[in-house]
Amino acid sequence: MDIGSHDPAPDRTVLSLTMGFLASAAIGAVVRLDIADHIAQQPRTAAELADLTGVDATGLQRTLRFLAGSGIFYEDGGGRFHLTAAAERLLTGAPRSLRDAVVFLTEPMFWQAAGNFGASLQRGSSSLDEIFGVPLWEHLAAHPDVAAIFDAGMVSYSAPQDSAIADTFDGSEFRRIIDVGGGRGGLLSLLLSRNPRATGVLYDRAPVLGAHLLDTPELAGRWTIEAGDFFESVPADGDLYVLKHILHDWNDDECIRILRRCREAMSPGSRLLVAESIAPPPNTPHYVWSLDLMMLAALTGRERTRDEFEQLFDAADLTLVWMRTTASYSSMAIMEIAARDRSAASAEAGR
Repeated sequence: MDIGSHDPAPDRTVLSLTMGFLASAAIGAVVRLDIADHIAQQPRTAAELADLTGVDATGLQRTLRFLAGSGIFYEDGGGRFHLTAAAERLLTGAPRSLRDAVVFLTEPMFWQAAGNFGASLQRGSSSLDEIFGVPLWEHLAAHPDVAAIFDAGMVSYSAPQDSAIADTFDGSEFRRIIDVGGGRGGLLSLLLSRNPRATGVLYDRAPVLGAHLLDTPELAGRWTIEAGDFFESVPADGDLYVLKHILHDWNDDECIRILRRCREAMSPGSRLLVAESIAPPPNTPHYVWSLDLMMLAALTGRERTRDEFEQLFDAADLTLVWMRTTASYSSMAIMEIAARDRSAASAEAGR
């Protein structure tokens, strides 16, 4: 290794990553100022945008130029800023908008998690429970204003993934779909709309269910909501159970508990659909690694390889039938899981 090399690329890599927190701060600030919405009306200069938002024109220009250097916004020769494909993801209410996801990911609690990353590294899990005095989910339950931002962010974050899952998975054979920890029901809504003969159950915490997305004319009479704790029980009599981005929130023991509750609810012909990002091979640049560090900093979970998921399934008396990768930004995979034949497993163990 020639550590005396004059190639500046390694220097830029190290320093750009080190100052990456500024990118989060910048994008979070411009989203809260609705800059993309103002530019969508017409291209504008930083001074014009500053007049509309009440901030300093020079500071805003510097911020927008920074973001334009990463492909978010484009500055023309007259100093006017335009939307790019990435900037369109910041529009309020637009299809595939990530605006609410950016807001919740740049909330103070995540800055606190990042600031205490060394403590998370020491213990191997989130330090937020020490900061808040309770785990994150209990903190959200006690602070409805923060929980509302979190839930809206998850809808925004999940929408592109929901579409990718529905495009990849043909669930036409299933008649009763139970979405376990399904949030506001974005994925369940898509699965039901594409399978007109199916009914669905949205199962989650009561505060989340109050803002569900299922009450549409198309789905009238085809859904119910049920509040509960998936660590304790899961509704019975489902043909298809769905766990989308649930397991990555939890450690291995917690995942096995969730999977066992699903296994207990499943009939012999039932299937479980698990949708999770699959960790790529080492040394592969991928968004999943950022998500994995978020899990380390803020929760007890992690991203996993296919083999690691199969170990969880095996521990819960389940078996992987097939896995397919979707065309989502996180390369999310969908895995169809079947309940293992207990009598066959017992016979095999007795040999």
